Amino acid sequence: MTSTRTPLRQPRTARLRAGARPGGSSAARRPPRWTGPAWLDGPMTSCHLVLGSAGLLLLIGLTMVFSASAIEAALDDEPAWAPGVKQLVLACIGLGAMVVAMRLPVGLIRRWAPVALLVVVGLLLIVLIPGIGQERNGARQWIPLGVTDFQPSELGKLVFALWGAHVLALRERYLTTQSLLVPVLPVFGVLSLLLIAEPDFGGVVSLGLVLVGLLWAGGMPMRWFGAFAGVAAVLVALMVWVAPYRMERITAFLDPFADPTNTGFQAIRGMYALATGGLWGVGLGNSKMKWKILPEAESDYIFAIIGEELGFLGCLVVVTLYGVLAYAGFRIARRSADRFVQLASAAITVWLIGQATMNMGYVVGLLPVTGVTLPLISAGGTSLILTLFIVGLLVRFACSEPAAVEHLRTVERGRLARLLLPAPATAVDPVRPRRFDGSAEPVLPVVGAVRTLLHARGAEARRTPARTGTPRAPRPDRAVRPDRAPRTDGAPRAGAPRAGAPRSGAPLRREPEPRRRPRDDR
Repeated sequence: MTSTRTPLRQPRTARLRAGARPGGSSAARRPPRWTGPAWLDGPMTSCHLVLGSAGLLLLIGLTMVFSASAIEAALDDEPAWAPGVKQLVLACIGLGAMVVAMRLPVGLIRRWAPVALLVVVGLLLIVLIPGIGQERNGARQWIPLGVTDFQPSELGKLVFALWGAHVLALRERYLTTQSLLVPVLPVFGVLSLLLIAEPDFGGVVSLGLVLVGLLWAGGMPMRWFGAFAGVAAVLVALMVWVAPYRMERITAFLDPFADPTNTGFQAIRGMYALATGGLWGVGLGNSKMKWKILPEAESDYIFAIIGEELGFLGCLVVVTLYGVLAYAGFRIARRSADRFVQLASAAITVWLIGQATMNMGYVVGLLPVTGVTLPLISAGGTSLILTLFIVGLLVRFACSEPAAVEHLRTVERGRLARLLLPAPATAVDPVRPRRFDGSAEPVLPVVGAVRTLLHARGAEARRTPARTGTPRAPRPDRAVRPDRAPRTDGAPRAGAPRAGAPRSGAPLRREPEPRRRPRDDR
């Protein structure tokens, strides 16, 4: 009796890789894959997309801030150009911060990310002090600096993204679900509690976007995101129960005309502005809602002024530019060889695009009002400067792509180009530990089949050789032990193999040595 076994049918993806098609087995019948234009696959494409989209968004933002704030300033007996000039000065400061970020080494960013996180926690505590933090609309979120006001929550989002990417990149070799959640989730909880104490519910939502970007790029299973959504719903219900005014904000977008003079006042006027603009808009500078009819027209609801003055086409251009920025950010995360750059790029991109989606969503009435600004467009000091700094980081990350590194190091460039955008030494920048004792001991790199085990600060790095037959060379910085010194009289030393034992190339079974007491000179 013979038994035949039917081979398992290959999955469709395996058959397609092998060249099998539903209509035949020839690879010639495979339709050509669309690869886009040739310039889209260039070594510096990611860098150009980030700079182009962010630059156009900044120009649109400066123009619309001038237009939206001039009338209100004139009605308050101030120069009509004052708010726009202030925004222009802040943009120049932000461009300087962007240039600094473009020149920062990735290893330096990773090395100081934990220290920056401690500084952010301290600033979030300081802003709660009544004499230091400035209160507006019932929230204490700003620290006055004279020229502008500093908002620590904006810095906290960026630092949390960089620190989380650094921690997850360190744990990449033994990353599990527990090690993915334990370092990041508790810190998110602490920062969220400090933001709720201000209170800043929009900041908590933006910080949650950073967390989602980190966990998604880190490889978190999708079922965990469903569990997080359930926990977030419970927490939101608890926050609404503690402060009932939050329920009015959440439910006002469902029927803003139910209370047109209170909770639906701003949403209704935003819809009127969009409806007035139509397809082409009423023209730049001809908005009627900016005559103190629409509150926060130059910051939270500036997208409504864009829709009124530039129409549907102007809004479509803004949405398209954000789409290009999102594509560039995820492209950097996909093409980079550094795990930290992948995680940080994904988290920053999810944060920026998610915040822009939230702002445009509540302006058109699809989401509840959270008070987040439109990145690179809304008026603001800390938000604009930090957003431009983030754009500089994305440009720096784009230059760390392997193809970009080779291009920057081989192509002849001018002095200004080398000054603004220096060529990275390698695609993966090593992380050098911070030293507080002033010692100049070199850091042992990861070479060959030897890996470096980093211990806590103050301890010594231990190098573990690969499991091969090559004997380990003695360390020059350790004294030779008497019981291991070579014998010159021909007698075998203590612990040496007997006659007839296998040679050094063969594996030996050794008895475990007793633990020796560490010496004081180590």
